[in-house]
Amino acid sequence: MNGQGQNPKPETRNPKLETRFQPEIRSFAIDMDNWKKAIESFRNYLLLERALSKNSIEAYLRDVGKLQSFVQMAKMPLSPDDVDLSLLQDFVIWANELGMTARSQARMISGIRAFFKFLRMDGQVSLDPSSLLELPKLGHKLPVVLSVPEIDKMVAAIDLSKAEGHRNKAIIETLYGCGLRVSELVTLKISHLHFNEGYIRVVGKGNKERFVPIGQTAKKEISYYFSATRNKLSIAKGHEDIVFLNRRGKMLTRVMIFTIVKDLAERAEIKKNISPHTFRHSFATHLVEGGADLRAVQDMLGHESILTTEIYTHLDKYYLHSIMLEYHPRSEKNIRKKR
Repeated sequence: MNGQGQNPKPETRNPKLETRFQPEIRSFAIDMDNWKKAIESFRNYLLLERALSKNSIEAYLRDVGKLQSFVQMAKMPLSPDDVDLSLLQDFVIWANELGMTARSQARMISGIRAFFKFLRMDGQVSLDPSSLLELPKLGHKLPVVLSVPEIDKMVAAIDLSKAEGHRNKAIIETLYGCGLRVSELVTLKISHLHFNEGYIRVVGKGNKERFVPIGQTAKKEISYYFSATRNKLSIAKGHEDIVFLNRRGKMLTRVMIFTIVKDLAERAEIKKNISPHTFRHSFATHLVEGGADLRAVQDMLGHESILTTEIYTHLDKYYLHSIMLEYHPRSEKNIRKKR
């Protein structure tokens, strides 16, 4: 209790919130039990009903965790049902001022939307405050793509005298030849290889299966890897059906695939910033450049929406534009040559 004539002690502010924007400090405490209940039920929904992968679930929960931390730091509403559009807008401003990029903000907002959409469906909130939350405008960023000669250089850089050489060659040819995600590659099963029919069965995001054609080169390299290396390994229990294994006979990690690709890019003197996913982009781009139907490319990539696949039409337009600039007699480059 303050003595007469004394001013109340000012409330301590969290230094992370001391930016141009300062959220209103409210007097009531956050109800952690309600947040824990909401987040746990959301986790179960993502796992059991949507059948998302562990990594996807963790990404969604990180997004919700950021909102919970914001509410907790600023001593804001009691429970998820108290969250309104104004608070969510304040949250996005706060994230922006902490230096989060527009693309990261868009992904985070997508996670928050999924959370409140579920809570509304589950009856845990009366309204969905995120339905009117706007996404930040994103610049059109085209993915990095390797040319066919660059892929050939990387394949040629593989040391086939080493035990893992033929495995790594089969990995690169499968990534590029089938357009797989790295998670799909490391979990690829022998029982899902249907070489006689010319396709493989791929388990993608949300355990959704699709059939992808496999070319002669990838089939040949996988077969040679089996005869030269895999059949001689002592395979760990539970990994018998996995195609690509490490020296201990166990499934490769995604990090290991990333390391293999980075090492080969360095050996081949590829200056682009690439990852295993670059081969997936290259697979799709080369198909579109060759005249493949966009819906067929969508099916092979396992995209839910055709809008995701349309990025490769932009890459194709960029490629065509570069060809025009390089070879058309009326292009600025060729006009300069004549002067």
